[in-house]
Amino acid sequence: MRPRSVRPPAGLVAGLLVTLAACADAPRPIAVIGHRGASADAPEHTFASWDRAVADGADWLEFDLQRTADSVLVVLHDDALDRTARGPTPACTGLVRARARAELAACDVARWFRERHPEATWVDTIDGRIPTLDEILVRYRAHALYIELKSPESAPGMVEQFLAALERHGWLATAEARDRLLVQSFSPGALQRVHARVPGLRLIQLVGDSIPEAAVEPTLDSIARYAAGIGPSGRILTPRLLAAAHAKGLLVHVYTVNEEAQMRALIAAGVDGMFTDRPGLLRRVLAAR
Repeated sequence: MRPRSVRPPAGLVAGLLVTLAACADAPRPIAVIGHRGASADAPEHTFASWDRAVADGADWLEFDLQRTADSVLVVLHDDALDRTARGPTPACTGLVRARARAELAACDVARWFRERHPEATWVDTIDGRIPTLDEILVRYRAHALYIELKSPESAPGMVEQFLAALERHGWLATAEARDRLLVQSFSPGALQRVHARVPGLRLIQLVGDSIPEAAVEPTLDSIARYAAGIGPSGRILTPRLLAAAHAKGLLVHVYTVNEEAQMRALIAAGVDGMFTDRPGLLRRVLAAR
């Protein structure tokens, strides 16, 4: 996911009818997606962040995959280490794909959070290692995972390696396990390769740029052939895009929503889920409906 926080465009709610179903005794479910965990309250992509998201009631634990120089799948958002990694060696800077897994062992991805939040002394006590995909698949076996394939074009074979890891850890063995997985990417080609190999795995096509009005229908028709939904930035979500996606049976999960007013507007608009750095807040907003 790119932007950290967005506001829905003006007129989004006004342009949509709120259906009677939204006012029924059982409000329609809206997915609470813990964006990099609960990353407003803990260092992103650390066990502390995902554990906090679980405690805060997130339905999905979201994270990003990169691949190291020696082909280990690790969890980090940026292609480069510099923003979040700290360590005693130059190996904690530069591109992830230029570093071997052993080099990354010296890097800490929690300390930067303490630099921004000096009062968060508890950060000094947590595990700040860069996690591997294998570790996440084991530790959060009982939870639902929302996994982004980052820059798969620069890592040939990444899709196959990813699916092999899911298979190895039993995540593809049953329908129940597969239902606790969502795979997202900005790369249509990567998602199409996943779909070709595991047709039952639900996929979300991320959408970061506005779709021209004339292209909305054909674009969504193409996406619906391999994906279960779209993940648009809130900057580009329009009533037309939301309605057209729903008409084609596609879920709409919006990123990244951190303010209560934004959450309420998007709930009224009819989205199916929100990526948020504050899953506890979104859970409270939903509970108050």
